[in-house]
Parts: sequence; C-alpha cells; structure tokens
Amino acid sequence: MKGLPNFHFISGLPRSGSTLLSAILLQNPRFHAGMTSPVGSLFASVLGQCSAGSEFGSVIDTAMRRRLLGGLFDSYYADKADKPVIFDTNRQWCSRLPALTDLFPQCKVIACVRNVAWVMDSIERLYRANPFENTKLFNDDVERNTVYSRVETLAQRNRLVGFAWAALKEAYYGEHADSLLIVDYDLLSQAPERVMRLVYEFIGEPWFEHDFEHLAYDAPEFDQALGVAGLHKVKPRVALQSRRTILPPDLFEQYSKLSFWLDGSASAANVIRMKAETAIS
Repeated sequence: MKGLPNFHFISGLPRSGSTLLSAILLQNPRFHAGMTSPVGSLFASVLGQCSAGSEFGSVIDTAMRRRLLGGLFDSYYADKADKPVIFDTNRQWCSRLPALTDLFPQCKVIACVRNVAWVMDSIERLYRANPFENTKLFNDDVERNTVYSRVETLAQRNRLVGFAWAALKEAYYGEHADSLLIVDYDLLSQAPERVMRLVYEFIGEPWFEHDFEHLAYDAPEFDQALGVAGLHKVKPRVALQSRRTILPPDLFEQYSKLSFWLDGSASAANVIRMKAETAIS
C-alpha cells in the first residue's frame, strides 16, 4: 500500500509565474502540479457550511471539521495516487496558512511574486489582446471603461490582484511565515535552474534534471470561459522578455512601490535573492 502524498501549495500574485512553476514541476514524474484548482473554493464553501452561524455549525465540532476539510484534498487527488508529491495552486492559500499547517504540518507554500506594476501591465496586455471580448475579470462597463478603472478594479482588496497581494502580505508577516518561500518571476525567468534547486531544497526533495527549453502547458478552455485567451499558456522556453510597459507612467509608478517582500527585516519568510551566489535568505 502506497503512503499518502506530501501536499505543498503554490500561491502568490497573479501573472507572476505560478503556471510556469507548475509546468516545470510537472516534468518530474514524482510530482503533480497545475493551474488553479477548485480545492480552494471547495475549502471555503465547506468551512462556511460547518462554521458558527451556519445551519449545521452546532452539530459539527472542530475534529469533524478538520476531517471534512482534509478529506477534500484526498478525494480531489484520489486519481493521483501514483504521485508522492502534490502541489495545489490557489491564491487564497496564503490567507489559509494556519489551517494548512494544521492539516499538513510538513507542507510548504511557494508564493510567486512580481513587481505589481508589471502584474497590472501583463493583465492589461491580455485584455487589449482580446478587444472583442468582455472578459469576466470585470463586472460592468464602469470597471472596464479605461486602463485607470481596470487597474483600480483589479487592485481592490476583494479582486484579482488586490486580494492576492493582501493575502500574501498577511502570510509574509504572519506566524507561519517560515513555511513560505517567495519566488520572484524575474529571477525564475533569468536563472531557472538555480531557482528551482532552491525550491527543491526548501521542500526537501531530491533534485530532478529539468528541461527548461521544452515546457508545455496550456488551458485554452478555461481561459476562453474567462474571456481572456492566453492566460495560462506557457512558452516552451524559460526566458525573461524585456519590454516597455503599456501602462501610463503615473499608474506604473504608483503600483511599482508595493513590493513589500523586498524588506525581510520583519518577516521569517524565505526569499530567494540573487547575490554573488543564489541563496535563500
């Protein structure tokens, strides 16, 4: 009988390399990884149905709540029994660290980050690349009217970028920050092997020789349903692509100042930094 898989989690900011990281990890036959799964949403829904104030809150104690929530992972990944290591991806995992570390004491969370101005730039580029589609990222014409309204909408604390940023900041300064590894998209793109060796070291797994020249990952049906073609398409070769931003200068400057993870003085989180030699600090 095979043992239970080790669960780890991928989280962080959108458009910051989580799909790229998953595509790399998928090359290892011992690993399963992918784009955002429904487990995070199921987790939140079940917790809501079992908690105080719900119809069933009074008949479900903490032990049963833990079994139900832990069982979500076992059930969803039951067909991956041949994979000793499973990475589940969801931006909300950074806000669920107390629960995750209780359910899976050995788990690690890899948080993908990027200068927030470039996150906004990347989403705006995808929006403009689909000019005949009203993407589901925005609820109405007021939100999607101009680049200013679109960026402001995305930055709200309950929306795509704002929620992920706030959740990451909570985890970065929280009591479980030592289980968190910050991976910057630019560093992963520039030096994929050096960064991935540190990821392997962080999760305690033996190194696997990856092919960073021949990656494959795409989810066209999912992206089409959102009205944002290309959202999860990974280029075959890992490389940093330089370009000019399409954001107005004032917007780019405003959002380029939000990289709180560059200051490690008040956090126990692990951050991959490029120095004379690549290291986790």
